Amino acid sequence: MEKIIFATTNKGKMKEVRAILSSLEAEVFSLEDLGIDVNIVEDGITFEENAKIKAIEISKLTGGIVLADDSGLEIDFLDKAPGVYSARYMGENTSYDIKNSAILEKLKNVPDEKRTARFVCAIAAAFPDGEVRTTQGTIEGIIGHEIKGANGFGYDPIFYVPEYNCTTAELPSEQKNKISHRGKALRLMLDILKDRI
Repeated sequence: MEKIIFATTNKGKMKEVRAILSSLEAEVFSLEDLGIDVNIVEDGITFEENAKIKAIEISKLTGGIVLADDSGLEIDFLDKAPGVYSARYMGENTSYDIKNSAILEKLKNVPDEKRTARFVCAIAAAFPDGEVRTTQGTIEGIIGHEIKGANGFGYDPIFYVPEYNCTTAELPSEQKNKISHRGKALRLMLDILKDRI
């Protein structure tokens, strides 16, 4: 069976990834599963560049098929911040409760029509023959007025999706995977992988 490495140690993310890639004739491993502990400098200026940096570095290290993603939250009122710095926003070790509260504070008196935001996810696949393919997915929404929901991670509890009348952290996992930025990008990547595996 083919082995695919997804370049993350994030357990919440791996749960989503494994669910969406479950139709592949492949086992999907995280960096943690394989005991890989590397510090990769993500100095790209786009989500796609950062995803490619990670996938290529880990593929060179392992010689295998490696997927990597870079994703984040773009808030229009904050000039698309935190953007590519979403994970490092306010410091890498700052909890998302603190980050989410700080964003809500910045948007305190901002009306809904100016709270537009989106999650963006770029996924890169680096293959042993040197080929690199990328996909991208987005989900549009607004920044809510409070932290709500426990199903997601990161900025999910403040990302409100008007058509579902709830945050992405309040959606059941299956529903979230169908509409999320990562879900969309992963399904596009699934088509690429099916041709290669």
